[in-house]
Amino acid sequence: MGRMQREKGKRGERDCAAAINAALGGDTGARRGVQYQGGSDSPDVRLDLPLHVEVKRCEALQLYAALDQAKQDAPEGVPAIVCHRRNGRKWVAILEIDSLADVAQIVSNHIATRK
Repeated sequence: MGRMQREKGKRGERDCAAAINAALGGDTGARRGVQYQGGSDSPDVRLDLPLHVEVKRCEALQLYAALDQAKQDAPEGVPAIVCHRRNGRKWVAILEIDSLADVAQIVSNHIATRK
């Protein structure tokens, strides 16, 4: 991977973290994972919530490959989410439907504790 691609990836991770913070009220602790945690197995975006976030900032997403990578890298019992954005579009969050209830509960608990 070239330098420009790495820089685009870093920008995408920072942009995604900002989008997550904005969507969930700004106090999720979302930040670039490698920048703060340091390993290649770190999530792309680290949160103060039990969610594993993989970021894909590309035009053509290999959806199932991205989900498989996120699930493989996620700690046991932690839901995996892929955040994707192509040029000129908003961020989308992709997860397996089986994880939807767990993610909804985690987000609901986070919102309830902010009040």
